[in-house]
Amino acid sequence: MSGIIQGAHFTFRGQMVCESFTEFALHRAQRLDLEISIGACDTASATLSVKGQEDLLDAFEMACSLGPYDCIILDIERATA
Repeated sequence: MSGIIQGAHFTFRGQMVCESFTEFALHRAQRLDLEISIGACDTASATLSVKGQEDLLDAFEMACSLGPYDCIILDIERATA
C-alpha cells in the first residue's frame, strides 16, 4: 500500500439522493481513514474532496461508484487536489 498522502476532488454524476450519498461517502471515508469535505450535491451530482493514501483514495472511489442502494452512479470525474 502506498504511504504517500494525496488529495483528490471527485464529482459523481447520476441519480443522486444527497442525504444517502453523503452519509455513505462519509462512512466509507471514515472506514478508510481519509479526510473528506462534502461540496455541492443535487439530484444529478455530488462533489467531494478527499485526502489520504493513494491506494485508499482508489478504494474510496470504487466504493462510492457502487454507491448506496438508492443512488445510481453513471460517471465519475477525478482531479488531483
